[in-house]
Amino acid sequence: MLLLSLPHWTSASARNVQVADSWKIVAEVSKDVARAALVAHEDAIDWPPEWIVTGMEVADDRPEKWTVEVYLEHKPKKAELRRVAALFDSDAPTLTVEKVPEADWVTESQKGVEPIRAGRFHVRTPDHPADAGMVDFAIPASQAFGTGQHQTTAGCLAMLDLMKREGVVARNHADIGTGTGLLAFAAMHLWPSATATASDIDPVCAGVVRDNMAMNGIVEGDRAGELIMVIADGMDDPLLKLRGPYDLFIANILAGPLVELAPSFASAVTPGGNLLLAGLLETQETRVRTAYRKLGFRLGRRLVNGDWSILWLRKSRHR
Repeated sequence: MLLLSLPHWTSASARNVQVADSWKIVAEVSKDVARAALVAHEDAIDWPPEWIVTGMEVADDRPEKWTVEVYLEHKPKKAELRRVAALFDSDAPTLTVEKVPEADWVTESQKGVEPIRAGRFHVRTPDHPADAGMVDFAIPASQAFGTGQHQTTAGCLAMLDLMKREGVVARNHADIGTGTGLLAFAAMHLWPSATATASDIDPVCAGVVRDNMAMNGIVEGDRAGELIMVIADGMDDPLLKLRGPYDLFIANILAGPLVELAPSFASAVTPGGNLLLAGLLETQETRVRTAYRKLGFRLGRRLVNGDWSILWLRKSRHR
């Protein structure tokens, strides 16, 4: 499992990083220490925006042993090493510095991933066969995350499936921080007559989503059953505002931005509408739920997948 802690919001897993002429700082720590470091990074408002932080299991058979890596565009200086060590508070581990070979590490990290099943959905890379008995999506390893492997993405697929089974009707939905477009595609399958909008802050996602649309038979357009893709920071886009409000609003990003953007997200949801939030660790759930409770949302269902909480919230009809 790969976890990302990013300096700007995006899909809970989603920026492209080209690491030519780049370096990384590596720490081997326990799972709990890695999680605490990722949270500390997210809370560090003065963290250099070009430093990308990742955490991952060392191996499937060693789930409690993790590596935390910080990617930089130059060989780190002593002061920068101290800055990284500060993420671990009193548990600062030994840090090693490595030159990163020229590669697209996002794509490399996803090669050979196995298909996943979540609810009625089967998500695979194109080198695996389709499952005719399920709703099948082919999502290549690419410069945007969201192949379904991350527990938040898989959890969102399962929650969307539950929403449909529970009788949710969506006529207009949006997927914020879409990454590969997968969650938007799933919502389109479940509510084929709805208008659909997807957005991400990362410009690379526009091309990735359009390629994935072509691969999965999704039509680009502004009519019902078609998808519009925009690049936007939160709701800061005229088209996103024009196409709202939404009766189904999906945001699989990070806990900090979910709290920061709560007022604009809340105003984008219709009274009685449904909000699907993900990208937050279970330890961050109270903070996120509190932010949205103040804005008139109540918990419909919650799902915990690994360390991650997936929240289905409903907006009061009187807001």
